[in-house]
Amino acid sequence: MLKGRILKYFLTTILTLSLVGALMMSVAADESLKGEVIVYHAGSLTVPVDNIIKAFNEIYPNVEVKTEAGGSVALARQIAELGKKVDVMMSADYTVIDNLLIPDHAAWNTVFAVNSLVIMYTDSSRYADEITPENWYEVLLRDGVQFGHSEPEQDPCGYRSVLLFQLAENHYQIEGLNQDIIAHIPQKNIRPKSVELIALLETGALDYAFEYESVALQHQAMDERFKFVKLPDAINLSSLAYADDYAKATIELAGAEPGTKIVTRGEPIVFSLTMPFSGVNRENAIAFLRFLLDTDKGLRILNEDGQPLIDVEAFSGRENIPAELADLIK
Repeated sequence: MLKGRILKYFLTTILTLSLVGALMMSVAADESLKGEVIVYHAGSLTVPVDNIIKAFNEIYPNVEVKTEAGGSVALARQIAELGKKVDVMMSADYTVIDNLLIPDHAAWNTVFAVNSLVIMYTDSSRYADEITPENWYEVLLRDGVQFGHSEPEQDPCGYRSVLLFQLAENHYQIEGLNQDIIAHIPQKNIRPKSVELIALLETGALDYAFEYESVALQHQAMDERFKFVKLPDAINLSSLAYADDYAKATIELAGAEPGTKIVTRGEPIVFSLTMPFSGVNRENAIAFLRFLLDTDKGLRILNEDGQPLIDVEAFSGRENIPAELADLIK
């Protein structure tokens, strides 16, 4: 059961990595490793991944890290259905790797981070001075307010937003709230990746967007115009204490095989990663993951960029984790 398997992860969230980072020792550049490594990652990880690559290249200057950011579901399908050669896959939902890649396209799945859903907006958003964690749904449903989320079939943030609407109806005990919210979102406000919505916030095309808290924090640090509403734990998919309640919300999504469907239930948000079988740069991928999963290096950068962390631990396929990574993964 998910609750039992990840309880200790949430209870051991890393709180001191920024302090440890101050003690990080400089490492001499290794110019012997050459070539490239292809990394697919959730769009919500763009800021920290970019910073991780910069730091990685200070040690491995001859390794080119090629990335593609997008919705985790869409990226996984590129691997599973199109045979894309990918060395590292970082998903915003651990179930994506388990459901779409294992066992045919990957052999293991390791969790490393958590998150929560928030509502992002700017100083220029309609009713920006009125919205609160208590009245957010009332503000969003006012005439003229434009809000949106990412595409559920491509991005975990999208289907998590839809699950949140169901949870909100139950939490606030307002019959029909779920459908009212959905009815107020035109198709043009549903974009493939959640990070695409931020550009719409900047231009004023959107007043509000459902995003991950880490993304909101990253953009707020870069531009003080960005604000966000932190939603109650009962609906924001962040708390293990509400795992049973989250599971009451469901959404039907396309399965791994064309024409099939899977039912996804609400769960606490857990990020994970793997090395797909299609990768062709194993040595470089190992080096990248060793950097990423080091508490003094990659994990420190993730933490400093507002990404909440948990103990790095195998969720599935523990026996298949490469020996070179075994000391970093519980």
